[in-house]
Amino acid sequence: MVIHNLGLENSILNQFVLELRDLTIQKDSMRFRKNIERIGEVLSYELSKTLNHEIKKVQTPLGAKEISVPDKQLVLCSILRAGLPLHQGLLNYFDSAENAFISAFREHKEGKDEFEIIIKYLASPSLIDKTLILADPMLATGKTLVDTFKAMKKHGTPKQIHIVSVIGSQPGLEYIKEVFPDNTHLWIAAVDEKLNSKGYIIPGLGDAGDLAFGVRL
Repeated sequence: MVIHNLGLENSILNQFVLELRDLTIQKDSMRFRKNIERIGEVLSYELSKTLNHEIKKVQTPLGAKEISVPDKQLVLCSILRAGLPLHQGLLNYFDSAENAFISAFREHKEGKDEFEIIIKYLASPSLIDKTLILADPMLATGKTLVDTFKAMKKHGTPKQIHIVSVIGSQPGLEYIKEVFPDNTHLWIAAVDEKLNSKGYIIPGLGDAGDLAFGVRL
């Protein structure tokens, strides 16, 4: 797996991540969603540089010009519900892409830290010979991404896979590296060192879905 940790570089991206983590600022759910969307845009721009490109000719009022443009055979897949703001950031840049959505959530056993991933909904176009972009803002244990990838296999084999996340854990990165193809690219804004006993990123930012859309019962 090729890992692009853009948080290691000096850019405005880190300001957006800081605001997502800040206890006071993250209370503004609209700003929280917007910051995830903006991070999605930054990561999309960097990701676009690695896509296949083709030369197209465009006619202007005064002549013609050849321009190199990226492959449009993209499928954006977001994990509901936390992935929606990130999906919007991707869609702002890859506006001609096809879209897929999957509901995946943790179900903890009563009184225990262990959990399983429950998938109840999946809508996707064919992935055959397309570029799949999986969007999940929090790459904690990596189990959600792995189960999502397994569920999507029935829609075909993509020619390329990109994963887009906001914050991940080092253990989560190590886990998905064992499952996804070697040529998979991970685009991420920050990587934290550890998880707590319940599988949440430390220091992380809390529950992205709850902060963006309210507490789920």
